[in-house]
Amino acid sequence: MRNKYIENFEKAQISEKSIPDFRAGDTLRLAVTIKEGEKTRVQAYEGVCISKRGQGTGKTITVRKIGANGIGIERIFPMFSDSIDEIKVIRRGRVRRAKLFYLRELAGKKARIKELRRK
Repeated sequence: MRNKYIENFEKAQISEKSIPDFRAGDTLRLAVTIKEGEKTRVQAYEGVCISKRGQGTGKTITVRKIGANGIGIERIFPMFSDSIDEIKVIRRGRVRRAKLFYLRELAGKKARIKELRRK
């Protein structure tokens, strides 16, 4: 059981941020704020969401993208972090699992995820 004061604080934190509905297999574009010295800039990070975990303000997502020379790069983002400005869903993926860790072993065309077609 969680403390009611902590729950109220988390509800206030969550209500400030608008996060689209997405799940594992969806391709996301995150606008991440990067601080370099005294300057700040927004950089896009686009990749496939391979997992969602946690609850409340501790909820995190793991996003995997393919970098230079076909090397996979994974980053774990806290969903309610101040460093994430916005999350956009680029494609909806058709997958049958909640965690897509098997993509780590796949490369090239085998690592592709089919797009979910809405009727």
